[in-house]
Order: sequence, then C-alpha cells, then structure tokens
Amino acid sequence: MKKILTLCIVHKGDKVLLGMKKRGFGQGKWNGFGGKLKEGEGLVEAMKREVREEAGISLKEFEEQGVLEFEFLGNSEILETHVFKALDFEGEPQETEEMKPCWFPIQEIPFDSMWPDDRYWYPLCLQGKRFKGRFLFKDQNTIQEYSLEQLP
Repeated sequence: MKKILTLCIVHKGDKVLLGMKKRGFGQGKWNGFGGKLKEGEGLVEAMKREVREEAGISLKEFEEQGVLEFEFLGNSEILETHVFKALDFEGEPQETEEMKPCWFPIQEIPFDSMWPDDRYWYPLCLQGKRFKGRFLFKDQNTIQEYSLEQLP
C-alpha cells in the first residue's frame, strides 16, 4: 500500500529553510515542509498548501527534484514522497502550530537533527539534480538499507 506525500526544500542563495517539527510523525527533527495529499488534491496543489500551512509563505517558483520511497520494518505501507525545491516565494517564514522555521547556511545544515536519509539526497537536491531513491528504516533513526540514483 502506498501513501503519496510531498516535501518541499526552500532554497535561497546559500541558505536553506528548515522547520523544527513540533508534533506528530518526525517530532523533534528539522525537516522540509510537506505532507499528505487531501482528497482530490494534486501534488503541486498539496505541496503549495503544506508550505503555506507549515511555514506561512506562498511559493512563486519551484521544481520537482525527485521521488523517494520510505518503508519501515514491520509496516507494509510505502511512503512515496515527491520532493520539490522552492526557488522563489512571497512572505516571511512564520512559526505555526506544527513547525518552527529557521534559515541555515548550506554548510551548516543540521543533519544530526534530521531524518538520517537527508544527508544522502539533500546535496543532489540543492545542486538542482534530479534523483530517485528508496530507504528502508529499522526505526526513525536507523536506515537498514537504501538505494539512491541521480536521474538525467
């Protein structure tokens, strides 16, 4: 069974905007902005809505960079996550009930406080390269196995 999700990485110059997840799945981790599609919603519509709800900004320019599949041992559900990179937006990032946004210099991305898969694919995303990957997690902090490839 697959669940379709979106994830948006907001990248501006030499910085990236991450949000500290305040509740729910991934609580306590820095992450991009995204989530589940609502009934009848397309990928782009869902991604833009999630960024607005979680960071308080409206996307003006973005591109899809990749697709990642996540699985957790003992759970048959596959999380198919479509990764976008935001190139331009309107508004100032604001804390919401779910996320606390903060800008990080690219050289100081806090990978030790993020999902462990991020250190593998973030560099490709930030370089504007397309990719696809699959990550099998033993638990929320341990990758059992993975594959990642850059696409043409």
